[in-house]
Amino acid sequence: MSIRSVPDETPAADNSAAAAKAEAVMQAIAQQSASAAAQNPQEAAIALTPADAPPMYTYDPWEPMNRFVYRFNARFDEAIFWPVANAYRRAPSPIRAGIHNFFGNIYEIDSVINYTLQWRLKYGLRSLARFVINSTVGIGGLIDVASKTHLPPTPTGFATTLSKWGMHPGPYLVIPLLGPSTLRDGVGFAADYGVLYGINILGMYRGDASWGLGVVNAVDQRANINFRYYGSGSAFEYERIRFLYVRRRLIEDEGLHPKETRKPSQAHEPAGK
Repeated sequence: MSIRSVPDETPAADNSAAAAKAEAVMQAIAQQSASAAAQNPQEAAIALTPADAPPMYTYDPWEPMNRFVYRFNARFDEAIFWPVANAYRRAPSPIRAGIHNFFGNIYEIDSVINYTLQWRLKYGLRSLARFVINSTVGIGGLIDVASKTHLPPTPTGFATTLSKWGMHPGPYLVIPLLGPSTLRDGVGFAADYGVLYGINILGMYRGDASWGLGVVNAVDQRANINFRYYGSGSAFEYERIRFLYVRRRLIEDEGLHPKETRKPSQAHEPAGK
């Protein structure tokens, strides 16, 4: 057993300290570059412009609320979620693999629908084939037979569909219990749940049994994520997680629209805006 405490949030002081530290680092890099250029003029690095680097600032208009939810999630995870997930990890691996495969197989239905909406029919057919194979040969999805037949899982959701339709991620959003997200991803999550709730495979999303299955699914997902709140010891964990999450989503968006380029006028805008 380990007892940990969540550090106090001081966003104003943290941001000021981060800005001062970033400025000091930039000055040190500039001095080293100038020294290297003086010694080896031919090997001097070409200076980057602001348009060459991604913006470090993230669009977070709901930051006070997001920070409150982030700390709530951290306390809930430390007190309940992580201990339960850690105990679940001690279960025999075949049982955990079967549970993980079972829920993953159900999500294939949502992937089929969204790949169709994205007009990526090849991936939609692959998700449909995975669902059929695993639901039959794989004994209701407990065994991932499809992966052994060279049909790896490629899950998608309505958030990706919205991105394919051209919708921007929007403001950063921390969802209770779920964690980092954006406004678009939050809408996508609600839509995905609505689809599964409407189809109601095996009656899993309605009635008393849905509560127990929902808890098992949540614990299984948490057990497969090694993230620990405030585990890095950094005073700027909130900013780091926010930046990495939004930046990853923007990179994924660029992958969906490879022929489109970012306008120069947007280079200085906060990431996610």
